[in-house]
Amino acid sequence: HNLHNNRRCVFPHSAASPHNSNTPLPEDEHSAYLDSVSIGSDSKDEQSSLSSRRDMLRRSLIGSTLIATTSMQNLNNNRANALDKGSTLGKMPFLMSSEDEKEVKGMPVPSKKLGGLSNKIRAVSKVMDELQRDLMQERWDLVEEYPNQLRSYVPVFTAYTDSAFPTDIPTDKGLRVALRYEVGRFFASLERFRQATNRKAIDEAYIAYSDMSLHFDRYLRVGGLYTFYDDNVTLEPYYAGNENSLVYADPKKDPALVRDLIVLIQGPEKGKTGIVIGLYMDGSDACAVKLDRTKGIREIRVVPRSWAAKRLGEQDPDDVFLLPRSG
Repeated sequence: HNLHNNRRCVFPHSAASPHNSNTPLPEDEHSAYLDSVSIGSDSKDEQSSLSSRRDMLRRSLIGSTLIATTSMQNLNNNRANALDKGSTLGKMPFLMSSEDEKEVKGMPVPSKKLGGLSNKIRAVSKVMDELQRDLMQERWDLVEEYPNQLRSYVPVFTAYTDSAFPTDIPTDKGLRVALRYEVGRFFASLERFRQATNRKAIDEAYIAYSDMSLHFDRYLRVGGLYTFYDDNVTLEPYYAGNENSLVYADPKKDPALVRDLIVLIQGPEKGKTGIVIGLYMDGSDACAVKLDRTKGIREIRVVPRSWAAKRLGEQDPDDVFLLPRSG
């Protein structure tokens, strides 16, 4: 599909079947959904507030959702990163806010009445970083403790999901459904991770960890927990005619493996760097990449392996390996 000629967004397929093909949604259906948020509003203030939220949602649709769609164009349709049709996330743009719940320009923010829940959710990011470190060092004695630690956050996820977007307007209802969906997928992936670590099956553990990271990243986005909003649709024009600024190994001759530091050499986020955290073995020839930290956030991408090239030359280690172990 040509993104410029056919601007459509990827839909989830079904919660029970995460590897099924993508179903695109025409832009006018997004518009119809966004317009529906004004239904049932009586006061001018309420209409104005809902209109503002509607406009912000439309703007975010152009930025974040098209990036996600573009990055998946060359992947096999059976990739687990395809959003599942049973979730409303495919219909929802990504929402982000600052760490202190201050408004990020152009984006809505969650309710102010969260009682510290935002910081508790963000604390999971550090746990996931520590888990990446211990898993990549194959410290099975430490890794086996993480499933119970992460499960202890279930009440926090539940409380945040119910509190962040608490009203009965359609956008808030849809966001609550999307958040619950991502929590369900996160903990389903965590169970697969637990089973893989019990068998010390490292490749399966990497895949399960990648899926956990992906669904947690989506939860942060949809929940308004991002600390920034990147409105660049594509970075490729910045590297046009200046390919020598990227130094990397040929991904066809020397493909990146888990733990390799990479640079994205194709796609809308060309030039961004990160580390491979998982290689999918479902025939999609895709890998999961954890991008380097930006304003405290490490975004997760699933891209064709041909897009993720090993960086050459002396490199600083991934920052998770610099985290001290407590105790």
